[in-house]
Amino acid sequence: MTRHTDPERGNLAPLEVFDRPVQRVLVLADSTKADVNLLLDELEPWLAQRVNKVQIERDLRAFCDESAGLAGPRVDDLPELVVVLGGDGSILAAVRAFTRTPVPIVGVNFGRIGFLASIRASDWEPALEDVLGGRAVIEPRMRLTAEFESRNGSPVCAVALNEVVIARGAAQGMLTLSLSVGEQWVTDYRADGLIVATPSGSTAHSLAAGGPILAPAMTGLVVTPICPQSLSHRSIVEHPASVLRITVERSSGLVTMAVDGQGHFPMYAGDRAVIRAHPVPYPLLARPDSNPYRRVRERLGWRGSFEPGPGVDSPKHTEQARHTQGEVL
Repeated sequence: MTRHTDPERGNLAPLEVFDRPVQRVLVLADSTKADVNLLLDELEPWLAQRVNKVQIERDLRAFCDESAGLAGPRVDDLPELVVVLGGDGSILAAVRAFTRTPVPIVGVNFGRIGFLASIRASDWEPALEDVLGGRAVIEPRMRLTAEFESRNGSPVCAVALNEVVIARGAAQGMLTLSLSVGEQWVTDYRADGLIVATPSGSTAHSLAAGGPILAPAMTGLVVTPICPQSLSHRSIVEHPASVLRITVERSSGLVTMAVDGQGHFPMYAGDRAVIRAHPVPYPLLARPDSNPYRRVRERLGWRGSFEPGPGVDSPKHTEQARHTQGEVL
């Protein structure tokens, strides 16, 4: 097993290099996004010269929805690599399609943020050269399983890469949700809902609700209330081996459990969801110089100074940012 060490990662554990042979590639494209079809016209013949089989799916959503409802993805032979052309929502859909048989995914970003789809569209060719040349790294991403028994008695079991959200309907009042970790009761939340996020999902809804940012290679469960009535309620980070039990104590109407914003399941007063870490992380691929802190700086627009200056990609600005941060510390 080959390991890659990036000096910018500091003391973080080295990542495994994706140096497996690739002969079958599946391309999932969100053709509703501008310029995706133009890139496909270049990408398909480019891949065909380098691998034995290329399967192109131009309707990513339809493919992923159908695959998620079957025993596995709708492909003749399981690919060694999935290339996703879209945004973070497209990555979540692709991961959902390959829930049972995880296949390494690399995402070319055509969305607004791109925490999961980490490759810029303008860099697609050198990035895929790295992947096919055995120089990309695997970022293992923790997943969650959420289980509960619905009112009609049928069990619900869903898998999330980003988060599980239990929330009230738009027209209903606040919920009362009880949280226990293992057999220990933690607290009751009077709130609009509760988010349980992975480190990957810590930069999504949980962050918007005031939660912390976790490094994507970490393992842990972030619990963040949505608009809690008590100002003392804050996010907590639980051990990855923890089993969370969330009970709907009181509600004024329908409650929904949403999984990565895709699967939506109704819940009612008395229902309890059990959420824990999935035993198998999902392999996302990144370039060998991938740095999670650089990604956060770029995606969230962090700057090292309040003074006007060049953009975040400027080497001069980067040096200024490091100098300013050193002064603050």
